[in-house]
Amino acid sequence: MGLPVNFMMLVFLTVGLLFLVAWLLQWLWNITMPQVFGLKEITYWQAFRLLIIAAILFGGPNITLG
Repeated sequence: MGLPVNFMMLVFLTVGLLFLVAWLLQWLWNITMPQVFGLKEITYWQAFRLLIIAAILFGGPNITLG
C-alpha cells in the first residue's frame, strides 16, 4: 500500500515552500546587503544553506497543536 495522497501533497507543498523561502532570502539579500554593507551577492544555494543554519541556530518553526 502506498502513502495517502494528502500526506504526499503535504510533503510536496513543504518542500516547495522551503525552496520558495530560499529564493526569497536570496532576493532580499541581493537587493539589500551589497548596497548597505558592501557585501557580495549570494547564489540560490548559499541562501538555502543560510536557511538551514538559521533553523539550526534558532530552532526553526515551532508549531504547537492545541
